[in-house]
Amino acid sequence: MEGDRISYHESVRRTYRKIKNDGMNNIWDRYEAQGFGANPDKRCPFCMDGVRCDLCSNGPCRADASKDKRGVCGITADGMAMRMMLLRNIMGASTYHYHTDQTIKTLRATAKDHTPFEIKEPEKLKAFVERLGISSSGSINEIALRLCDFVEADFNRKHYEPSQIVDALAPKERKEVWRKLGIFPGGIYGEMMQSTSSCLTNVDGYYLSLALKGMRLGLAMAYQSQLITEYCQDILYGTPRPHKMRVDLGVLDPDYVNVLPNGHEPFLGFAMVELARRPAWQEKARAVGAKGLRVIANIETGQEMIQRWEMDDTFYGFTGNWIMQEAILASGCVDLFAADMNCSMPVDPLYAQRYQFQLVPVSELVAFEGISDRINYEPENAENQAAQLLQMAINNFKKRRTSVTPITQLPMKECIVGFSTESILEILGGTLNPLLEAIKNGTIKGIAGLVSCTTLRDSGQDVHSVRVAKELIKHDILVVSLGCGNGGMQIAGLCSPEASELAGPGLKSLCEKLGAPPVLSFGTCTDTGRLADLLAAISKALEVPIPDLPVAAVAPEYMEQKATIDAIFALALGLFTYVNPVPTVTGAPNLVKLLTQDCKQATGGSLSVEKDPIKAVEGILAHIEEKRKKIGI
Repeated sequence: MEGDRISYHESVRRTYRKIKNDGMNNIWDRYEAQGFGANPDKRCPFCMDGVRCDLCSNGPCRADASKDKRGVCGITADGMAMRMMLLRNIMGASTYHYHTDQTIKTLRATAKDHTPFEIKEPEKLKAFVERLGISSSGSINEIALRLCDFVEADFNRKHYEPSQIVDALAPKERKEVWRKLGIFPGGIYGEMMQSTSSCLTNVDGYYLSLALKGMRLGLAMAYQSQLITEYCQDILYGTPRPHKMRVDLGVLDPDYVNVLPNGHEPFLGFAMVELARRPAWQEKARAVGAKGLRVIANIETGQEMIQRWEMDDTFYGFTGNWIMQEAILASGCVDLFAADMNCSMPVDPLYAQRYQFQLVPVSELVAFEGISDRINYEPENAENQAAQLLQMAINNFKKRRTSVTPITQLPMKECIVGFSTESILEILGGTLNPLLEAIKNGTIKGIAGLVSCTTLRDSGQDVHSVRVAKELIKHDILVVSLGCGNGGMQIAGLCSPEASELAGPGLKSLCEKLGAPPVLSFGTCTDTGRLADLLAAISKALEVPIPDLPVAAVAPEYMEQKATIDAIFALALGLFTYVNPVPTVTGAPNLVKLLTQDCKQATGGSLSVEKDPIKAVEGILAHIEEKRKKIGI
C-alpha cells in the first residue's frame, strides 16, 4: 500500500515513510497482512458476510442463507448477523455512557466546589433543566446537583419504565412512532441488560426482534448518553462557537515540551491547559531547555477541546484522527501521551520505547502491556493529576530531545471549528429562518450530517470521506461534520472558508454571505445526539416530520462499535443513512431487506451502502430531491 492507499494527508504519508525506515510495526502493514493473498481487503467470506458465530462451545459456526445452513443451535444467518450487530451496539452504547458517567461525576464534583473547573454556562444550565422539567430555582450549584440527580435516576430506570429524558428531549411525532413500534426506551442500563441478555445462546435468535432491541438501545444512548454528555460539557467548559484552529502534524514543534491528551474525554486535557497557561509552568519548561510548554489536542479528546476553547501559544492546535496516531507518536515531538477511555492503541508502548515519550493511562478502562505508570482521572483531584502529568512531560524533554531525531516541516493549516446549534443560530441572527429560506429556495438543496470515523478498508485514511464531502458540497449540500471524520475534513481544508470555492454556486453564495465554510465542524461522535437536536429544531420550524426533511446521515468511513450504534439510532430517528464500508450483514438477506427497505415503512429510515463515492452521493442527492418534492420545495 502506498500513496492515497496510506492516507489522504501528505503529513501522514511523509511520516509513514519515517516509520517504515525506523522498522516500526504500524497499522498500514498490519492491515495489509490481514488480507488474503495480494488483496489487503479480502478476508474470510463468512466473517465479511456477518454469518460466523463463536458464542458457545459448539462453534465457531457458519451460516448460509441460500442453503438454510444454520448454526448448531439452529439460528439462521439473519439471526446470527443481527445478534453480532447488537452485541457490537451494546459495546458502543456502554462506552458512550461511560463518558456520560464521568461527565456527570465531574459536574457533580464541580457543583460542590471540589474541582478546578467552574460552571461556565449558567444560563444554558437553567434552560436545559427547564427543558427537562426540573426546577431552575436556587443557586447555580443547587441547580447543577438537581440535574445530576435527575439524569442518574433516569439512567437507572428499568427497561420497562419509560425514560423521562427521552420524553422531554425527543420530537413529539418521533415519540409516537417509537411507542407504536414498542421501541420507546427505558433507562440505558436496563436497555443494555435487556439487549445483552437477549444475545445469549438460545434466548433470542429472531433478527427482527433483535433489530428492534437495537433501536431501543440506540434511542436510549443518543438522548441519555450523547445529549446529556455534550450539554453538560457545554455547561462546564463553554458552548462551541466558531473560531480559528491550527491543524495537522505541523502543530508539533520538537523544541517545545508537548503534552497530548488523547481519547474521548476532555477533563484532564482542559485541566492541563489551565495550568500550562500559567507563567510558572512555562518557566519550568524553559528551565529544562525547551522553548515552552504546549498542550496539543489529539483525536476525539482534542475535538472536544478545540470546539470550545480558542488556540494560543499554549493550547496550540490539533493533530488529527485515530489512524494518524502512530504517525503522531513517531514524529519525535511527543513528551507525554495521556490516554483516556477510547482510541489509544495496544501498540503504543512500542512507540513510547522507540520515540522516548511517557505513555500514561488516565482512565481505569485503559491498560497497556508493560506500562506501569497510571493516573486514573478523579474530578476532585484533577488539578493535582494535571500537574503530575505536566511535570512528567517536562522531566521527559531532555531525554526525548537528545535521543530522537524528529521529523520537521510537516504541513500545518488553519480551519474554523466550534459550530453548534447555538452558534449556528447566532450566525443566522438568532433564528433558523435564513437557513430554512436557503433550503426552501434551493440555494442549498439539503444538509448531510457527516458522522464518521476513519478506516483503511477499501481506501486510505480519510480518502473516501473527503471525496464524498467534496461531491456533496459541489452539489450544494451543506455538510455538518462530526467524529473522527471531522478531523479528516479539517486537515483536508474543507472546514476553511476558502473551501467555498469547491462548493456549488448556491452553497458558495451562502458561505460567502455568512463567512462560513461549506463543511461545518460540529464536534465529536458524541455530538450525534446534538445533531439530532438540531434536526428536531429544523423539523419544528418547517412543520415537517424528520423523515421528510431533505437531510441524510453520512458515514463514509465508519470503523468501530460506537459507529454502529450511531447508525441504528439514525435509522430509528428516520434518516436516510449512508454507510461505508459495506457492513458485515450481507450474508443475511432478510436483515439486509429490513435495513435497506422495510425500515422505511416503520421509522422512515433506510440504510444505503455504496463503495463508489460518486454513486454514493448520487443516491444521497436522489433521496434529498425526493424529500424536497414531497414537501413542495
